[in-house]
Amino acid sequence: MPKNPLHRSNVATEPYHVITKPIGAICNLDCEYCYYLEKETLYPETTDFKMTDEVLRKFTRQYLSQPGDEITFTWQGGEPTLMGLDFFRRAVTLQKEYNTEGKTIRNSLQTNGVKLDNNWAEFFQDHDFLVGLSIDGPAHVHNKYRYFKGGQGSFDAVKAGLDTLKENGVEFNVLGCVNDYSARYPYEIYDFYTNEVGTRYWQFIPIVERSPGSNGGDVSLASHSVDAEQYGDFLIQIFNRWVRNDIGTISVQIFDIVFRVYLGMKAGLCLFDKTCGNALAIEHNGDLYSCDHYVETEYHIGNVATSTLNEMVATPFQRQFGQDKESRLPAYCQNCEVQFLCNGGCPKNRFITTPDGEPGLNYLCAGYKKFFHYVDPYMRFIAQQYNAGAPPEQMMEYIRSHPDEFVGDISRNDPCYCGSGKKYKKCCIN
Repeated sequence: MPKNPLHRSNVATEPYHVITKPIGAICNLDCEYCYYLEKETLYPETTDFKMTDEVLRKFTRQYLSQPGDEITFTWQGGEPTLMGLDFFRRAVTLQKEYNTEGKTIRNSLQTNGVKLDNNWAEFFQDHDFLVGLSIDGPAHVHNKYRYFKGGQGSFDAVKAGLDTLKENGVEFNVLGCVNDYSARYPYEIYDFYTNEVGTRYWQFIPIVERSPGSNGGDVSLASHSVDAEQYGDFLIQIFNRWVRNDIGTISVQIFDIVFRVYLGMKAGLCLFDKTCGNALAIEHNGDLYSCDHYVETEYHIGNVATSTLNEMVATPFQRQFGQDKESRLPAYCQNCEVQFLCNGGCPKNRFITTPDGEPGLNYLCAGYKKFFHYVDPYMRFIAQQYNAGAPPEQMMEYIRSHPDEFVGDISRNDPCYCGSGKKYKKCCIN
């Protein structure tokens, strides 16, 4: 049961987003860095994790009753395609049935891709699903940690699913997890996404996972986690290639967010907004949790069978959860010159101490600071040019031809600012 009673006089007054886990943590892969597989243990008596029609009905009706004119259903897992096509056909039917106010409905589905075939692709195409495909990079990068339960790498199966999406004209984006291994290959991943994947929408998710320590109570960082500065360097090298060649043709989520902030807008993603609490997660049985990264007993708010989403989202407990992101920000962060960009990052990663010993610093802080400082002169220029109506080609040409205005001091042995992967002394120094 939730730790805080519901107050039925409180209801949601602004739009919110719920990530739906129709099959819980059940998956046909055994990715080493997956944080969600362990969530199966929350339901030790459950043998069938599939969302029932009754739960789907209640969730759909309640979700569509929230404020706002546009509603996005986001299906994740585990692996949501294990629910089968009939479940999603039913989901679309119910969305139409309960959309009595004529709201715009969108659907997105995050998948590992191994079950995708022409039937799935035709369904996605017919119902305008946006598909998010998890693929970390070329085979040696992807197979490092993304494998089947028997240990076989999943790259070939994922690539086949990717090709099926492309052949059927399905809109999709790619999500690459940045871990201790993949972070070594930014240029190879960039070329792979550009030349072999062929979608213009990219997301890079840093892997930061803690695992139980050997003495039982302590925790330690899992070995596959990316080092903070390594993550910053990875983003910088991806950015170097993008800012000189692909502004306007490739959309990288974190670059888009930074650009929005430089235009004076909100980040638009809970990760970098001042507060959170409007991005929740619902499990297969209708249990609602504060966040996809907080599917834990202490963050269980309620169930759609006994309370409505609009009530649960507005509970004091959930509102406080969202406000804590700002109120618990260490003084070190409050006084940071790049706070306006990161706002302390995701609370799940705030487990290290500041230089003066205050708890609550984000593990990725060093990487974020490195990246945000690096892109500052570029983003100021791009925002100024954008506001003046300059086309991307003109921006990139100026950046390529005036490197000293952006990169500052650079050592001969540093990676070249152009994103080639070569050392500066063997590349653009001439």
